[in-house]
Amino acid sequence: MNQETIHLLDGKLMTRAIQVLLVGAGGTGSRMLEKLVALHRALRAKGHPFGLQVLVIDPDTVSPANIGRQAFYPGDCGSYKCDVLVNRANMALEDVQWDSEPAKLDTRSALDKFDLVIGAVDNRAARLAILRGLENTVSGTRYWLDTGNRSHDGQVVIGQVTSRKRATDDLNRLPHIAEFYPELIDPSAEDKDNTPSCSLAEALEKQSLFINTTVSDFAANLLWMLFTEGRLDTQGAFINLKRMMVTPLRVDRDVWARFDIVRDGKRHKVVRPSLKAKRLKKQEAAEVA
Repeated sequence: MNQETIHLLDGKLMTRAIQVLLVGAGGTGSRMLEKLVALHRALRAKGHPFGLQVLVIDPDTVSPANIGRQAFYPGDCGSYKCDVLVNRANMALEDVQWDSEPAKLDTRSALDKFDLVIGAVDNRAARLAILRGLENTVSGTRYWLDTGNRSHDGQVVIGQVTSRKRATDDLNRLPHIAEFYPELIDPSAEDKDNTPSCSLAEALEKQSLFINTTVSDFAANLLWMLFTEGRLDTQGAFINLKRMMVTPLRVDRDVWARFDIVRDGKRHKVVRPSLKAKRLKKQEAAEVA
């Protein structure tokens, strides 16, 4: 039986500034910030009293290999990516000043002040840091919009993360990316060949020129629908540019169940597959002994 449902936005987010953390200012992150500027201006035009308040975090500086694929210019080389992007955004904003921080999240971070965290990261350790940072909050549930891509394909998934201090969980909470794909928060499964490219040509051998822009478009459109319609019946999309295909991820309990996502009113921690395997091996050894 199909159990497709609708996710409803908390009305409080339409009465105050929506606090957004963008983690990553590279290929997808730099394009995502451009979309957030447009989204802020559109929300204000449609009557939202405050729009978005954004903080961008990224520890990297602009290199020549970034020019052309990411939203940077030759004069930006050597500067922190997050600073460049936020300075540029603030020149386009008339009613708010956004912030940047050349830093990296870790699993000890606590992301209490944010309503929405957008992950534009390219490694599993960074996703783990986002998840644990959201779980480290004092209370409540927050949105996590994950963006990711490989050479020609990518995914966009918006979900919600509950504070670890809660024993209960909302039966209708949107599952986040790590519930669908726990391996994406497992640093032990990281691809070892993640050395940075030395030129644009080398970078384009690894990624299609427009995959980051396309992923950011779909991510921004999810937010546009959520904040203007106040509801979602689709929580993500899987995009393949080589095949020119898009597969939607519906808000559907049957789909969640196929990914072994449990909704029983209790909070369930997502465990990294490598840790789960290690614990199982230890348990089997104890049983044999």
